[in-house]
Amino acid sequence: MSSNDINNNNTIQATLIRMEHILENLSRQQTETHENVRQIKESMYNPDSGLYARIKDLEQWQASVSKVLWSGGLSVLALITKTFFDLL
Repeated sequence: MSSNDINNNNTIQATLIRMEHILENLSRQQTETHENVRQIKESMYNPDSGLYARIKDLEQWQASVSKVLWSGGLSVLALITKTFFDLL
């Protein structure tokens, strides 16, 4: 073998080792990304404590508060109307 062939083999081996490290890092990063996406998905779609469950609870609370406010407002309006008619 010539010195040129040995240098080419060393270069090829170094490149392959470098590519192997790059692929290992890529695989590790892909695993980390997969875990992060899984955690995000779980925090959004968990039926008991996920984002959608919290939004549903807030919407139900808002609807009940809205009903109470309308009831209170109409009661005040009825009292004002009754007082007005009593004054006549």
